[in-house]
Amino acid sequence: MHANRAFHDLDDEQAMALAERIAFAHIFASTQAGPMVAHAPIVRDGERAFRFHLARGNRMTAHLDGATVLLSLTGPHGYVTPNWYDPPGDQVPTWNYLAVELDGIARLMPDEALIKQLDRLAELHEPGLSPVPWTRGKMDPAKFDAMRKAIRGFEVEVSAVRVTRKLSQNKPAEDIAGVIAGLWASGNHRLAEAMQSL
Repeated sequence: MHANRAFHDLDDEQAMALAERIAFAHIFASTQAGPMVAHAPIVRDGERAFRFHLARGNRMTAHLDGATVLLSLTGPHGYVTPNWYDPPGDQVPTWNYLAVELDGIARLMPDEALIKQLDRLAELHEPGLSPVPWTRGKMDPAKFDAMRKAIRGFEVEVSAVRVTRKLSQNKPAEDIAGVIAGLWASGNHRLAEAMQSL
């Protein structure tokens, strides 16, 4: 996480909510076979837990149950040129970003919890994608069961949360306005919107 405390302005619950909105994590673990990372969508379960699933054949899957993991999530981010400052002056380029880190122990979930995680994943991301959102009910139950057996579900009870919102908070208002305008003009609308929401 960034060392400047100006970029650490969210509490744990706000950071957890941000992780829930980002919804896609890099999952790191140190295993007996060496350091590993997997990439997966996550869903929140309760106040301090996140769930995800991996293919049974993923090389990390066999090492996760009981492993200490780090879930790293990155939201909108992008390059910031000093040319957007007023005036550009003696400044250097930088990178603005949103990032959340969650520590915890991964635990293998029973099948019922895995199915609940899959249903919740669709429930969160299907709306607006088609007139009739996908649900498990659209599948042949035997086909779903065969596909479910090809994955393993894990839950991470979060023990530590770190968040960085590096959105030019350390700059004067005119520089922030210039960065927002530059981001809009260059097409990085999500980062511009994140800055405007401060």
